[in-house]
Amino acid sequence: MHTDPDPLTVVIEEPAEQTRNFIALAMQQILLRIAWIFKTETVIMPAFVDSIAGPGWVRGFLPVLNRLSQSIVPALLAGPLARKPQKKSWLTAATVLMGIPFVILALLWTQYSDTRPVWLAIVFLVLYSVFFAVNGTNILVFGVLQGKLLRPQVRGRLLGLSGFLGSFGAVFCAWWLLPGWMDRPDGGFGLIFMFTGLGFIVSGLCGIFIVEDHDRQDPHAVAPTGQLAEVWAAIRETPDFRRLIVVTMLVMTVQLLFPHYQALAREKLGATHSEMWFWVVAQNAAVGIFSWFAGWVADRRGNRLAIVYQTFCAAFTPLLAVVLVRMNATDGLRYYWLVFVMLGFTPVTMKTLINYTLELTPRERHPRYLSTLNLALAVPFLTSPLFGYVIDLIGFEPVFIFTSGLIALGVFFAMRLPEPRNNPISKDR
Repeated sequence: MHTDPDPLTVVIEEPAEQTRNFIALAMQQILLRIAWIFKTETVIMPAFVDSIAGPGWVRGFLPVLNRLSQSIVPALLAGPLARKPQKKSWLTAATVLMGIPFVILALLWTQYSDTRPVWLAIVFLVLYSVFFAVNGTNILVFGVLQGKLLRPQVRGRLLGLSGFLGSFGAVFCAWWLLPGWMDRPDGGFGLIFMFTGLGFIVSGLCGIFIVEDHDRQDPHAVAPTGQLAEVWAAIRETPDFRRLIVVTMLVMTVQLLFPHYQALAREKLGATHSEMWFWVVAQNAAVGIFSWFAGWVADRRGNRLAIVYQTFCAAFTPLLAVVLVRMNATDGLRYYWLVFVMLGFTPVTMKTLINYTLELTPRERHPRYLSTLNLALAVPFLTSPLFGYVIDLIGFEPVFIFTSGLIALGVFFAMRLPEPRNNPISKDR
């Protein structure tokens, strides 16, 4: 008896136009990943803040500025993006603009690294917010283009290939450049930020190679002033999307601790910049390996299973840090890089959540749902300065254990998610 092939395992022969778009999108992500390693949120950026500021509550502002900027601006732009017949110019512009704040920071650090005036911290936080506003737009546009140009069964392949090649390209550059740069008296931040800025600019140019048809006008697209109602409508109309938001908010609480991992190692284990460059390498190598595996699982078994195992692993990351700092300083420092290996799940999980969202709703509503997903992420991040303050008050370990418990709760909700690829609507997209 004839049976249809399993849509999760079928091999799809892509036409030349889709192959070209796959390569262009992959190259954009590979180059962006190489640039990103030099501004890692778990090591480089907190270390820079500590060099110009100091207290834990200042570090605690990094995640909240990160997420608010990355969520609110894309939510306001979702309607205009949906009305845009072609999206590739937005991808190019957003990625190029990501580089500008870091070029400015590099020039400022070159000029003021010796004096480090108080206003430098304020300028940094402003530029940091601008960067993530543009980065959030870049993530939104990339997700929409991916949903438009690639079939669901090859999006995992894009995640795996770009994550693997991008991460190992980044590891090579970091291994080659970071030790010498971070050993400089000024921490090498001028060179680090200039490399980052120029890398983002080059990455953005990949968008010009995308071949994209014109979209029909989206009847659901609204002006920025109506986006709040659109956010609520997306949450209200789709029960599966509401469940996904709960999972996302829980698993991504791991990012609230991002600025504090390196501070924990410095205070408890006596870590210096000479160890930190290796943590950057370890984290990005892990991103490459996890991207490949997550993409393989997603293409063959669906994104739901990938989300479940990634959330399960993320729950152990804060606990691992606590265990290592309770060891003697020599052994704890020797194995602390394993914490950053586990943190490699975080960017992979975010991309998997985006791919899951793309399969929940028709293509014309992708901007609306992706921007809503990003906006929902901002809610837990409002507590980030409080996390930093509590760490100053009672120490790292209770906060890390509490966060691990929140993420573990996310595992329970992730297991209750449906697999959208079993839905006929998903198969038609």
